[in-house]
Amino acid sequence: MDFPRAILHIDGDCFFAACEVARNPKLKGKPVVVGKERGIVSAMTYEAKALGIKRCMTIREARKVCPQVTVIESDYETYCIYSQRMASIVRRYTPEVEEYSIDECFAELTGQDEYFKVLYEEIVRRIKYDLDTELGITFSLGLSTTKVLAKVGSKWQKPSGLTCIPPEDIPTYLKELPIGKVWGIGQQTAFLLTRFGVKTAYDFVCKSEEWVHKNLAKPYFEIWKELKGESVLELNLEHKDNYQSISRTRTFTPPSQEKSYIFSQLSKNVEEACMKLRRHHLASKNLYFFLKTQEFKYHGLEMRLPHLVCTPQEILKVIEEKFDEVYKSNILYRATGINLNRLTKNHIVMDLFGESHGIENINTVYSFVDTLSHKFGRHAVFLGSSFKALGVAPQKHTKRHLGIPALGEVR
Repeated sequence: MDFPRAILHIDGDCFFAACEVARNPKLKGKPVVVGKERGIVSAMTYEAKALGIKRCMTIREARKVCPQVTVIESDYETYCIYSQRMASIVRRYTPEVEEYSIDECFAELTGQDEYFKVLYEEIVRRIKYDLDTELGITFSLGLSTTKVLAKVGSKWQKPSGLTCIPPEDIPTYLKELPIGKVWGIGQQTAFLLTRFGVKTAYDFVCKSEEWVHKNLAKPYFEIWKELKGESVLELNLEHKDNYQSISRTRTFTPPSQEKSYIFSQLSKNVEEACMKLRRHHLASKNLYFFLKTQEFKYHGLEMRLPHLVCTPQEILKVIEEKFDEVYKSNILYRATGINLNRLTKNHIVMDLFGESHGIENINTVYSFVDTLSHKFGRHAVFLGSSFKALGVAPQKHTKRHLGIPALGEVR
């Protein structure tokens, strides 16, 4: 196969649910649903799909459809870690990677066949093997000459598919692709196109350039060109590290009035937010914390920090002084949250005694905690104030914290 330009698209199969199964192999082959904290199905395994569970279905409806389904709270911090590892594996084969979403990325492979001395198809097979075996979840890959066609390929055979679409085979794939399934063409545009007799992607590319300009906006002209094999959409290679704020929130069940338990839930969120601060070498000057009631009302407080902070102890010390201004003993609470903002990469941070230290030194202290968390799962080591949220609470609130495999461990 000849590829004048080689663009790869990688798509995680049922990504959030697959991450949970990878963390807990005992769930393999079982119907699993993610979204317990919201009461709505946000992701599910293929086994759950086969039994009739659909995305955005309520958890109650999902249990009626499939009484044996396993329902799990979403853990976006874990999914982000898997996403970062996905991108790092792909970067072994090319530095040009666009992290399009948490479960998708594009990669520019043009010229890498000469570097690796193998065909593009072999490079793609190697990437897929590394992703599947090292992360313990499956991915579907599509290789073609443009981003839109690469996306067609990754969706062609799911799960765990690998589809290469060289220029000479483009018509074959487009003839079987409904116009509404093309990336970037929404429901209303698809309806409009069908009124013009455009039912498939092939019908669309058969239209003249003049017709497309006359009837559609510029983005659809670009899609039209990409479907014809003309690359016009470049990869966005900017790496997101310019966070304006970092937030963590988590719903717990059943709701509780107990002050120590609710503060423990907030403490856990603060620890997770600080993990992300450390990962990106950031510090915060401002915070907002809130408690969410059983009636879905929010009670919170915004606070200025006396200096740049990136440790959970410092943040919790400040919150504890004002916690009683927000917490009321006669109210049932169902969630807590923290937002750290006014972030900076300033390398001077004050410690508990008012002495300044570089962020690098503080990160060195926490590197042991992060190493243990990497090997044994988040919160392998945690603050005492988070114990009730992570251990066995009075309300029997329990959650298993399982390790995420390090790169290469699943082989």
